[in-house]
Amino acid sequence: MLLVLSETQRADLGFLPRADAAAVGELARLAVELLRRGAAPRACETASRKLNIDVDTIQHGVEGLTYLLTESSKLMISETDFQDSIHVLGFSDELNKLLLQLYLENRKEIRSVLGELAPKLPSYHNLEWRLDVQLASRSLRQQIKPAVTIKLHLNENDDQTAYVLQTDPSTLLHLIQQLEQALGEMKTNHCRRIVRNMK
Repeated sequence: MLLVLSETQRADLGFLPRADAAAVGELARLAVELLRRGAAPRACETASRKLNIDVDTIQHGVEGLTYLLTESSKLMISETDFQDSIHVLGFSDELNKLLLQLYLENRKEIRSVLGELAPKLPSYHNLEWRLDVQLASRSLRQQIKPAVTIKLHLNENDDQTAYVLQTDPSTLLHLIQQLEQALGEMKTNHCRRIVRNMK
């Protein structure tokens, strides 16, 4: 799978051929630090003074490298696909090899950082349900009013929480149909491809 870069991202990476190997290594270090700790304007200013390059150029280069490394790591692009993806940029063979080396060295760390940034979603633990039917009331002697009460237990960050939901049977049937439709859609080739690329 090839990584497709927009014109803005290509422009951000455009100054890399003019930079030497030490500058590209410093920018890659800043890109990984950007992922770990967030934006660091002082680090860009320090690198700008050290490398004698404009601060905006450094920031755009770091953003471009961050995008290149994160998307490649997220999609687990192979070495050949990564080389083909950056070959389109028209870099020299030496720079392509340096970027490939940076990608291979930082791929696992970037994936772990991205895993930490992913939201922790609640997971299913248990489900209890009860069917209540109101047959009559003071004002109406003959009425049938069914209600389904559901108690949903979820695990959230090692804590169990319970949610109580109440609905009528027709709404519950509609909900079941929608969930079955979503599960059926997950079996399509398109959804399988997306899920495979998300892992």
